[in-house]
Amino acid sequence: MFCKNCGKEISDSAAVCVHCGVSTANAQQQVVVKNTPNNGVAIAGFVLSFFSFAAVIGLILSIVGLQKSKTPEFDGKGRGLAIAGIVLSCITIGYWIIIIATCAGTCAAVGGGTAAFALLPLV
Repeated sequence: MFCKNCGKEISDSAAVCVHCGVSTANAQQQVVVKNTPNNGVAIAGFVLSFFSFAAVIGLILSIVGLQKSKTPEFDGKGRGLAIAGIVLSCITIGYWIIIIATCAGTCAAVGGGTAAFALLPLV
């Protein structure tokens, strides 16, 4: 290969001409790092999915976060947290449905009507 500036012969793998110092076509291009913002909605949904009182809000935020992660602005960022938030929220909500149904059935069997909620464990 020959230098485009001075015309002297240089190595085919040279990044700069050893004679004049001008960059060649082999010079590495500067890497541009794309800085995508964090998906805060997905993070909030994931965190709220752990709390029984906020599992429904966590489910909603996780679904919104999953939809936001599909946009070009976020480029998939937060997708894993959003999916985990959806799964955990569903498990938490299902747990509380079972607890409330069990307590309601127990209270109905013993004759107490509205006392079912008094048996709910405090979280």
